[in-house]
Amino acid sequence: MERPDLRTPAALREITFTPNIAPHATGSVLVSFGKTRVICAATIEDKVPGWMKYQKVEGGWLTAEYSMLPYSTHERKSRDISRGKLDGRSSEIQRLIGRSLRAVVDLKALGTRTIWVDCDVLQADGGTRTASITGGCVAVAIALNKLMGEGKLNDFPMKKLIAAVSAGIYQGEPILDLNYPEDRDAAVDFNVVMTESGEFVELQGSGEENVFTADEMAAMLELSKAGISQLVELQKEAILAADQASGDDLADLAKSFQ
Repeated sequence: MERPDLRTPAALREITFTPNIAPHATGSVLVSFGKTRVICAATIEDKVPGWMKYQKVEGGWLTAEYSMLPYSTHERKSRDISRGKLDGRSSEIQRLIGRSLRAVVDLKALGTRTIWVDCDVLQADGGTRTASITGGCVAVAIALNKLMGEGKLNDFPMKKLIAAVSAGIYQGEPILDLNYPEDRDAAVDFNVVMTESGEFVELQGSGEENVFTADEMAAMLELSKAGISQLVELQKEAILAADQASGDDLADLAKSFQ
């Protein structure tokens, strides 16, 4: 079996994080999984949704929005606003991003604030949802570090880092981090979301007009666990780099990501 880009089955694509890409956001990063590139920006507002006030829910909230820019694919993709509604795929992905990040953020420690996580796909070559979760986590951590540095939070609300990666069965073999040609032709496609300590947050997987065995599923999960461990190390580097670039002295906070 030969992968289109000649990677080994267990290899990630080249992963890069460019922090502080959106100056008006509280925290932001441009994340690249190979040719897939997503801007993830976290904006923190000092208010919560009306339903929280009505239901007297303590703490804050985190929610996400996801979109693919019209030029992110080979053929122009119409904006959702031009159709008058969010398409089903985008809606499902942004709910996944929100669920994943809420799993590692202590909303009570956040206080009466809302974190908006905006994920805008600049270029799509497979794995946009996993890149959005992985980059979204970095953007949220940068934003929370900023609030801590300003003395607006007593405790750091992010309990753990979280990352996501895809795996699949391609030409009969388990592989990690599928690009578009592999995703298109895979017999099985999995998306795995895990914390830095190896806990599962969400699994999404199905056979593409095919079936898969328990052994194949176990192999995909092992590949994903190893890949996410690598992603977490890169996330830590990006968060620390963002702190240093901003000139904030957050050495004590940085220890929580080491």
